[in-house]
Amino acid sequence: MKQKIELFGLNVKHHVWRKPGTAHHLDNIIPTVKHGVGSIMLWGCFSAAGTGRLVRIAGKMNAAMYKDILDENLLQSALDLRLGQRFIFQQDNDPKYTAKITKEWLQDNSVNVLEWPSQSPDLNLIEHLWRDLKMAVHRCSLSNLMELERSCKEE
Repeated sequence: MKQKIELFGLNVKHHVWRKPGTAHHLDNIIPTVKHGVGSIMLWGCFSAAGTGRLVRIAGKMNAAMYKDILDENLLQSALDLRLGQRFIFQQDNDPKYTAKITKEWLQDNSVNVLEWPSQSPDLNLIEHLWRDLKMAVHRCSLSNLMELERSCKEE
């Protein structure tokens, strides 16, 4: 699954208690970024055995790029996690995930895919892992996208 991780901005509301008339004191101001200064798109996977590879996606991902990501990372992640040949791969119904080229690759590589109803609510467990990653990275003092990628991979 893919996820956008932003360098600044987690969209978390902050509640601050302060004395009247102190709203603009430096101790009561939380810096913000009005317009994002950058983000990275990542593909990752996990199982009960742990996390698999985490890959930075360059540019806008299409079905061919997704197939290449799977080719270079999915089976190796399954090996690294000692899942064997009989794991079940879960993904949603994003068009690049259901494209003919992707389906052919999954079939050619004997990857069992969990059936996923169209227009279903996003109940994929990896969403919780992405949230944890965003929270952990947000706690770091990062200043550029290379640091963001490194921090994501370390976490």
